[in-house]
Amino acid sequence: MKFLLRFLGFLFAAGTIMFVVGVAAVSGLLWHYSKDLPDYSQLQDYEPPVMTRVHAADGSLVAEYARERRLYLPIQGVPKLVIHAFLAAEDKNFYEHGGLDFTGIARAGLSYVQNLGSNRRPQGASTITQQVAKNFLLTNEVSFSRKIKEALLALKIERTYSKDKILELYLNEIYLGLGAYGVAAASLVYYDKSVNELTIPEAAYLASLPKGPALFHPFRQRERALERRNWVIDRMAESGFIKPAEAEAAKKTSLGVSTKPTVAHTFSAEYFAEEVRRELYDRYGEKKLYEGGLSVRTTLDTKMQAVARKALTDGLVKYDEAHGWRGPVSKIDIAGDWGTKLADVKTLNDISPWRGAVVLEVTDQSARVGLQPAHDLAGRIDRARDIGIVPLENMKWAKVSGKAPTKVSQVLSPGDVVYVEADDKKDGQFRLRQVPEVSGAMVVEDPQTGRVLAMVGGFSYDQSQFNRATQALRQPGSSFKPIVYATALDNGYTPSSLVLDAPIELDQGPGLGVWKPENYEQNFFGPSTLRFGIEHSRNVMTVRLAQDIGMPLIADYARRFGVYDSLPPYLSFSLGAGETTLLRMVTAYGMIDNGGRKVKPTLIDRIQDRYGHTVYRHDERECIGCDATKWENQPEPSLIDRREQVIDPMTAYQITSIMEGVVTRGTAGGVGFQKEFGKPVAGKTGTTNDYKDAWFIGFTPDVVVGVYFGYDKPRSLGRGETGGRLAAPVVKDFMKAALADKPAAPFRVPPGIKLIRVDLKTGMRAGPDTQKAILEAFKPGTAPPDNYSVVGYDGGQQGGGPGAPPPPYYGQGVSPESGRAVRSGTGGLY
Repeated sequence: MKFLLRFLGFLFAAGTIMFVVGVAAVSGLLWHYSKDLPDYSQLQDYEPPVMTRVHAADGSLVAEYARERRLYLPIQGVPKLVIHAFLAAEDKNFYEHGGLDFTGIARAGLSYVQNLGSNRRPQGASTITQQVAKNFLLTNEVSFSRKIKEALLALKIERTYSKDKILELYLNEIYLGLGAYGVAAASLVYYDKSVNELTIPEAAYLASLPKGPALFHPFRQRERALERRNWVIDRMAESGFIKPAEAEAAKKTSLGVSTKPTVAHTFSAEYFAEEVRRELYDRYGEKKLYEGGLSVRTTLDTKMQAVARKALTDGLVKYDEAHGWRGPVSKIDIAGDWGTKLADVKTLNDISPWRGAVVLEVTDQSARVGLQPAHDLAGRIDRARDIGIVPLENMKWAKVSGKAPTKVSQVLSPGDVVYVEADDKKDGQFRLRQVPEVSGAMVVEDPQTGRVLAMVGGFSYDQSQFNRATQALRQPGSSFKPIVYATALDNGYTPSSLVLDAPIELDQGPGLGVWKPENYEQNFFGPSTLRFGIEHSRNVMTVRLAQDIGMPLIADYARRFGVYDSLPPYLSFSLGAGETTLLRMVTAYGMIDNGGRKVKPTLIDRIQDRYGHTVYRHDERECIGCDATKWENQPEPSLIDRREQVIDPMTAYQITSIMEGVVTRGTAGGVGFQKEFGKPVAGKTGTTNDYKDAWFIGFTPDVVVGVYFGYDKPRSLGRGETGGRLAAPVVKDFMKAALADKPAAPFRVPPGIKLIRVDLKTGMRAGPDTQKAILEAFKPGTAPPDNYSVVGYDGGQQGGGPGAPPPPYYGQGVSPESGRAVRSGTGGLY
C-alpha cells in the first residue's frame, strides 16, 4: 500500500513537472512567435489598392486602371447569397468559432500524417480569419512557423474586430483570377454584372476560386471548374443557405462566364482614354492612378465619339483608296490548316467591322477568302472556318499603276493576307479594304466650356498609340489666318477695310534673299476687303495685313488664343508656318465662337477620391445662390464668369460672320454644308506648302469640330488635295450625323453691333443698284468706307491714305504685269 502511494506520488510529481515544463515550453513557443508578429492594428486603417475608373459624361464606363483590379465594397453592400456561397466553401462555422476551427485542424493533422513522405502539399485548415491574417500580414510560405503565427494573429484579430469587418476585409482582398481582386471586381470580370445581380451558380463559382483560380480556370479547366462549382452548391444546400431543388437546378447550368471587352473599344475611345490616363498620371502620380481608387467623370459624349471615329476613318479610307492598291498585309502558305496560320498573323483588332482574311482561290471575277479565326481567353483558336467572296466590283478602287483592275488576279493571289469588310447589301460578300497610309485627327469641343466631347487621334490605336490630336505638331496653314484677321478687327479695322492683293517682295535680311509670297491661284485681285481675304484665303493680303499691324501684336493674340506660346515675329508665320496641335487650334476657334472668352480644353469634368470627395472640378465659375436649401423668394442663382476676355465680343462676331462666308461662298463653299447640313456653320480651311497638311475647323453656336489630314512623316498629299477637298467633307459628315436633332440656331449677335448692307465686292455701302449685297457687322463708331484707304497701296508711292485712287486692276482678277487673267494654279497656303 505504501509502495502504491509512493508510486502515485511519483506519477503526480512527474506529471506536475511535465505539465509545468509543457506550459513553460508552450509559453516560450508562443512568446517566441508572438514577439515578431506584425502589427494587426493596421487593419483598422487598411486602404487596399483600388482601381481607378473613368466614365463618360453619361456615366458609361470608358476605362479602368489598376495593378490589382479591385472595387472596395462594404459588407453591407455584399448580398447574402454571395456571403453564403463563400462561407459554405471556405468556413461554414465562421460566425461560431473564435478564429480557429479545431475540428478542421484535427482533420488537417490526420491528413498530414497519412501523406507523410508523399511530397503532397499539406492540407490547410485555415478559417477566413486566418486567411485574412495570411493575406494581409504574412506570406504564402508553407511551414509550421507561418501556421502558428497565422493562428496567433487570428485569435488577436477576432478579439479586436467584428465578424462583419473581418469578412469585409476577406471579400475585398482575396484574389479570384483573371486579374480580379475581391468579389465586386470578380463579378464584373467574369459575368459583366454587379454582385447584386449574381445568380446561385455564378456566386458559387466565384466562391470556388480562392482555393486556386488557375486550377478552376473557366476556359482552360472548364470541367474541373464545373466540378468545384457544383461542390460549393452542394455545401450551400447542406448548410441550409439554399433549397435542395435550387441546388439541383443550379448544377444543371453551364459556367456562363462572359468576360467584358476592353471598354474603350466599345466607344472607339482609346485615344481619349489614354489622354485622360496621361493627365491623371501627371496630376497625381503612378501610385494614385493605379491604386488610389479615383472616380473620373470625363467630358466624353459617347454618341459623338462613335460618329467622329466613323467620319474620320471614312475620310482617311476614301483618300487612301483614291490613290490605289499597295499590296497585301502579308502572305502565308494556305496548304493544310490555313486558319491556324492566319490566326497567328498580327492584324489590327480595333477597326471593326474590318476583319483579317486570306485569299484561298482567285478567278477573273471574284476571290474566295477565309476569315481570320479568333482566340478565346485560353489562347485557343476557334475551330470554325468562315468563308466569304470578294467580287471584282468590290475592289474596283484597287488601282494598280493608276489603272482600275479588270481581273481579280491583277490585285490578289492565293495566300495574300488582306482586310475585308462585310457587304451589308449582299450576304456572304465582302469588300476589299486597305489600312490607310495617311494619318489625321479629329477633335470635337464645346466652345462655351472647352469640354472635349470627342477625340480621334488616328486611324487605329492598335496600330499607333501616338495621339495626333494632342501630340502631333503640324503647320495649320491658312486655318491660322482668322487669328491674324481677328487681331486686325480688334485693333481698328473693319470687315470692309481694304488690303492690297498684289505682288509683294520682302527682303529677309543679309544673305537670306527676297521672299515673294504667292496666292494659291497665283492671281491677284487688287484692293480687297478683309472679308474677301478670309473667304478666299488670300496669302498676299494676309502678309500685307500682318506687315501693317505688326507681327509682335499678332504673336500676342496667338498667345492669348493659346495657339502658340511664343510665335516668332516673321511674316511667314502669319500664314500658319509655325507648328501647333489640332486641340490648340480647335480651342482657339472655340473662343471666337463663344464671344471671345478664354477657355481651357479639358477631357475631365470632375475627379473624386475613393471616399467620394471631389478633388478636382473643371468648371471654375462661381454660382451665387446655388447653395440655398429652400426657396424663400430670394434672387435666382447666377453664374459669375471671371474668365479672361481674349477679344471683344463684337470682334468675335465679326470674324465669325466672315467665316460663315468661307462656308457659303469661299474656299469651303463647294463642300455642301448649306445643302446637306442646312444650319449655320462658320469655319476656315487650311492647306500648307506642297499640300503636306490639309485642315478644316468648323463651328456652330454649340460645337467646334477640327480635322487635319497628313502623313506622320510629312510629304505631299498630292496636287489639289486641300483642306476644302479632304478635311471639310469630314467635318460636314460629322455634323450631319451628330447634330441632326439640334435646332438651327443662328450665331448670337452681341449688343452694339450694327448690321449694314454693303457691296460684297467693294465693302462700300450698298445702293439700290447693288447686285451682290450682304449684311456686314460694324462696331459702334465705324461704318462702310466712303472712299479708298488701302493697306499696302499709296497711289504709286509706299502707303495708302484716304482719298487715294484705287489701283487700276481693282477686283478684276488680273496680273498687274501682263493685264491678262491668271488661271488657277498651285503655290502658297490655302
